[in-house]
Amino acid sequence: MKRLKKRKLQMGVSLFVILMLLAGCGRKQEETEKAAETVKATETVPETEAVTETAETEPETEAVPEGMVRSYLTGQWVPEEIGRRRPAAVMISNVKAAQPSYGLSAADVIYEAPAEASAVRFVAFFERYDDLKEIGSIRSARTYHAFFQKEFESIFFHYGQCEYARPYLEGGQCDCVNGVTGASEWAYHSMEGREKPHHHFTSGEEIEYAIERMGYDNQYPESYTGHYQFAADGETPFMPDASPASRVSVEYISNKPWFEYNAEDGLYYRYQFEGPHMDAGNDEQLACRNIIIQVCDYEHYFDTDYLNIFVQGEGAGQFITDGKVIPVTWKKDGEWGVTHYYDSQGNEIKLNQGKTWVCIVRTERAGRVQIS
Repeated sequence: MKRLKKRKLQMGVSLFVILMLLAGCGRKQEETEKAAETVKATETVPETEAVTETAETEPETEAVPEGMVRSYLTGQWVPEEIGRRRPAAVMISNVKAAQPSYGLSAADVIYEAPAEASAVRFVAFFERYDDLKEIGSIRSARTYHAFFQKEFESIFFHYGQCEYARPYLEGGQCDCVNGVTGASEWAYHSMEGREKPHHHFTSGEEIEYAIERMGYDNQYPESYTGHYQFAADGETPFMPDASPASRVSVEYISNKPWFEYNAEDGLYYRYQFEGPHMDAGNDEQLACRNIIIQVCDYEHYFDTDYLNIFVQGEGAGQFITDGKVIPVTWKKDGEWGVTHYYDSQGNEIKLNQGKTWVCIVRTERAGRVQIS
């Protein structure tokens, strides 16, 4: 009897232990499942965040006004029929006897460079020439002028050339309208009261007719992407190591030009021959947004006065805009390549949107450029 009671007691104890073990296993399994769910939830959050962080955003696209494109000359919005039409590059004299000049206030880019003796001449690039009644006076070209006009894929209007420029102008690289090879009667006219050789002028109407008559394509090549880089709307160029530049004096021998900065409109106003440089066609003073000083080596052609200015290769210079100046270097690959300008950090400069004036300065006179 005692043995039976003892056996029942042992069985009860065993059953109690088994029940306790089962209860413990149940709690352990529940805790394990909850832990697993917690781990799973924890792992899921970073995956979602990672996707959010690495998701690609669509690049902002520039809002293009209807029917407009960026001008390759100024970086501004212009009608497509203007902005994709090749510009006219016109060779203009700038000696005292050729004053006053006509049409230059409408030019978008002007290159100014010394010629023989103390003469200075312009290559003026016109995007909007249609309504101009007078442009000039027009003179003959030099070798480096041919290289300037090619950088903008322009159509070149000139009245003759030095003999050393002939292979470049007539070698198939340039689309030229030359006043001494038959174009004088329909591409140019003489201004009454002007003495020779400062009496040759052209107009927007004559430019259009000449391009059509010569059979030149008046549209940019599809491969053309422009010469300069420009700051975006509402932005200004990056100017490392900048110094003040309210007055810029270039010191060409004959005309002794200088520019004065107007902070109200951000323009540099042009002076020469001891007074404002005016456009006689509209009585407007010439002005620009950007000035580039490009210092170049040179030589004379044999024993002549004609200059061979080395605008290919590389050299030093200055970039001036917004009342500031920075040192730059320039590089041009080959005679027919495009000139690029770089700041002190090796970045290609961006210009302010607007007109640009490039002054070619011979190395021996670089120290005479005064900027303050």
